[in-house]
Amino acid sequence: MEKIVILTGAGISAESGLGTFRGAGGLWENHRVEDVATPEAFARDPKLVTTFYNQRRAGAATARPNAAHAALATLQRDYDGEVIIVTQNVDGLHEAAGAEVLHMHGQLDQALCAACGHQWPAPMEMQVGEVCPSCGGGFGRPDIVWFGEMPYHMDEIFEHLVTCGLFAAIGTSGQVYPAAGFVREADAAGAHTIELNLDPSSVVSQFAETRFGPATQTVPDWVKGLLG
Repeated sequence: MEKIVILTGAGISAESGLGTFRGAGGLWENHRVEDVATPEAFARDPKLVTTFYNQRRAGAATARPNAAHAALATLQRDYDGEVIIVTQNVDGLHEAAGAEVLHMHGQLDQALCAACGHQWPAPMEMQVGEVCPSCGGGFGRPDIVWFGEMPYHMDEIFEHLVTCGLFAAIGTSGQVYPAAGFVREADAAGAHTIELNLDPSSVVSQFAETRFGPATQTVPDWVKGLLG
């Protein structure tokens, strides 16, 4: 059976009550991206950024997986071939549904030392100057890949993209690179490509197939078709 690679974005978690990354006016939870999602923002106002992710962490902790998360976990478990799930999301809803995923943009429940690179479970309320348990420095920050930083697992992800037979993007805006370029990589390698989204993404024209509607409807239907 062919390998399936699935990219998920904020749209798959929206029906679990988590806000999408690009809301009204380009704001994320009423903040400009430049104020909460760049290294420069953290250097300029670490308290604001730390508080912002503390709030996001608390919100994610109370969220529950929806039918779309559950369907992908079922696909990964029951499909005869390999199913690789790559997510831009920093929540843990895929794992809560029983799936294994590659988090390319980090995780809310993890902390990162800006000095030595050590990663550890984040407390629910991180503090400015959080002490690293490895090097002892007060350089802890949310383990979130901000704009201007290299996403995680890129070599592994690109290896999967050029060896898959089917690539799907679910709930993504198509505005954030390198993820927005994944469809082009998979298509060039000969994979069939499909977008499942509430509305067309910025790169919708690059997909061979599209399905639009709420993720809790389109994703289970798509998975049902794959599993027969």
